[in-house]
Amino acid sequence: MQEELPNLDLSLFDGMQASPSLSDHKPRILLLYGSTRERSFSRLLTEEAARLLAYFGAETRLFNPSGLPLPDDAPVDHPKVQELRELVLWSEGQVWCSPERHGAMSAVFKAQIDWIPLELGAVRPTQGKTLAVMQVCGGSQSFNVVNQLRVLGRWMRMFTIPNQSSVPKAYMEFDEAGRMKPSAYYDRLVDVMEELVKFTVLLRGRQAYLVDRYSERKETAEQLTARGMGAAP
Repeated sequence: MQEELPNLDLSLFDGMQASPSLSDHKPRILLLYGSTRERSFSRLLTEEAARLLAYFGAETRLFNPSGLPLPDDAPVDHPKVQELRELVLWSEGQVWCSPERHGAMSAVFKAQIDWIPLELGAVRPTQGKTLAVMQVCGGSQSFNVVNQLRVLGRWMRMFTIPNQSSVPKAYMEFDEAGRMKPSAYYDRLVDVMEELVKFTVLLRGRQAYLVDRYSERKETAEQLTARGMGAAP
């Protein structure tokens, strides 16, 4: 985070923890990035996002994808798979950031999503959670990856916020210490993280109501009726 953000209004988040209707803990945000390179620009952008989220009063955790096996190439009790799934369950909101590879998200990033099931027992681990999407580009600005991430977020039943971040020529946007330089791209990152915290706070405690579906209520009622008649569940 830049040392001075003179136009940032932190009063927006006053009372964020005080309202009993919201929660008694900080918003929990999980951040995923899509490269295992030593100097990964998707990781650097994600780390910058985490600093901003902490500044806004959120609790953040980053998942390191190094060592995560390919989907279906290891049992689900693999330590990295379990770590990822536990973090997903812990989170109330998420940030997804991938480099653009051949016009699409990286295999490293997609593998993480493919290890997250739509259901874990009776729990839908991503349903109703907020999501911010970002990408880094090696060349000119593109929106291929963020568009794909939005599709993934919808499939995972998440609330993807309207704003997004796409950083072109990312190798020019970070200094030797790995910090993002002042620019319009940094300002956009601030916008996105501010918006993510707002949406997370507004939706927290209301997800069950918002994602309740007629078709699923009907299916549950039919299953209960079948059990009552002695039919197999």
